[in-house]
Amino acid sequence: MLLDLVWVLYRSDSESAYKQACSCVNELEELGAKVEVSMAGQESNPYQSLLARQERMPDLAVVLGGDGTVLGAARNLAPHDVPILSFNVGGTLGFLTHDRRLLSDGNLWKQLLEDRFSIDRRMMLQAQVVSCSTSETYSETFDIGNHSNSQNFSHTALNDFYMRPYLDEVSPTCILELEIDGEVVDQYRGDGLILATPTGSTGYAMASGGPILHPGIEAIIVSAICPMSLSSRPIVVPADSRLLVRPLGDSSRRVKLWKDGASGELLAPGDYCVIERAHHHSLMVVLEQSPSYYWTLTHKLRWAGSLEQNQLISG
Repeated sequence: MLLDLVWVLYRSDSESAYKQACSCVNELEELGAKVEVSMAGQESNPYQSLLARQERMPDLAVVLGGDGTVLGAARNLAPHDVPILSFNVGGTLGFLTHDRRLLSDGNLWKQLLEDRFSIDRRMMLQAQVVSCSTSETYSETFDIGNHSNSQNFSHTALNDFYMRPYLDEVSPTCILELEIDGEVVDQYRGDGLILATPTGSTGYAMASGGPILHPGIEAIIVSAICPMSLSSRPIVVPADSRLLVRPLGDSSRRVKLWKDGASGELLAPGDYCVIERAHHHSLMVVLEQSPSYYWTLTHKLRWAGSLEQNQLISG
């Protein structure tokens, strides 16, 4: 991997992430790299400015923070095929990140220069909200058989999209109709609906009772949030499915689209949202010392707790 141009992005509300970013900048500049450093977070989005003033994309983006910082980087950098190397500095769970102790390895940058790493291609989702005032039908807006319409999609997500009532005091629950590949399959009544990638299967979708999918499997998880019907169960559909979600009811039942927990867009009854697999993947750099996916499940999500306990006893 070339390290001629590197972006270092650190969690905006973390002093430890800032200090680690300064250290990374110094080390990379000693290797002759040009480095751009910026804070990133819900209230600080550096990507529009960085992308606008650069003549070319960076060889690597080093992200220092928690999963939220990584998700923001993925949404903005994946369309440009920028590899992301992330470390849990100032974050909490850090499910998507490497252990920060690897930053103390004096051979870290040499390892990258010598191509001793792998690239994990993570499936992403893309979405377009279509207002009833701007379009009449799905078929008129989207050419179902033509992938050249990717520019129509204004939202992307690495983990998930979800829809929930916009104003709880007006309509604490919502009714969402789901159409898959042109066929209406259900009307969900409850607190909302989650559409997740395998990466996002260990997030909100799992908390709502959805399955865990290995990131090597490309599929879309549909999971209702607190449904009022016992028959509303999570479903996994093929990755090339096209899902259309419509809010139903009177004009007060607006819902909001969220992307990886970040604010998206409002939908009113009559509007609809089309969600499908994105045409790009998030490129995540995986170091050789990185633990397996199952190790991450066991230790970070307390998965297979009885197994972990047995290992402690036998040890």
